[in-house]
Amino acid sequence: MADTQKYDRILDALQQLMIDESIQNISVSDIAAKAGIGKGSIYYYFPSKEAILDALIRRNYEAPLQTAKQLADQTDIPPFTRMAMLFQACRSSAAAFLKQGSEKSRTITLQESAYLHQKYLNYLISELKPNLAKIIRQGICAGEIHFDFPEALAEIVLIVLGVKLNNTFLSTTPEDCEYTIRGLISLLEQGTGLSEGTLSYLNLTE
Repeated sequence: MADTQKYDRILDALQQLMIDESIQNISVSDIAAKAGIGKGSIYYYFPSKEAILDALIRRNYEAPLQTAKQLADQTDIPPFTRMAMLFQACRSSAAAFLKQGSEKSRTITLQESAYLHQKYLNYLISELKPNLAKIIRQGICAGEIHFDFPEALAEIVLIVLGVKLNNTFLSTTPEDCEYTIRGLISLLEQGTGLSEGTLSYLNLTE
């Protein structure tokens, strides 16, 4: 049976090493030494360094996303309210991602930043897309949303939010971000048959 404490020690070790060193320069041996365990033990829990990083990302952003993953089953809450709550979780996740970068004692290269953001974005979309699509389908069944491609809409929204709520790929000002998000909200309203202003309460950039 896997030792959960040792598992967490491995993740803690990588997170601590990344404060002072780029992920590209960190080896499995470095992680093992930092965790105080043998290198061979690492492979009992993870097949590669990349797998350790994936697990670290899941752990770091699990908390702000956990609530969102439960929303799809809370049918007593209106679909648009649940969508707003899910978007809020997405924003909280992006804020946590940025905080991780700001806590590092070194300058992060563009290459490393893009690599980490790709990992984060992949996790964000894979975790939230099924739940957001389910909420959209429920709204369609209830006659509150009029759209034929719920999975595609969910993915588009999450990609825009995941990219725009931090400036890893696109350097952007808060004003530019707000402008883009307002445009996204307008497209959501028009594309789903809602009246203008229906989703204005989302306030995704605040």
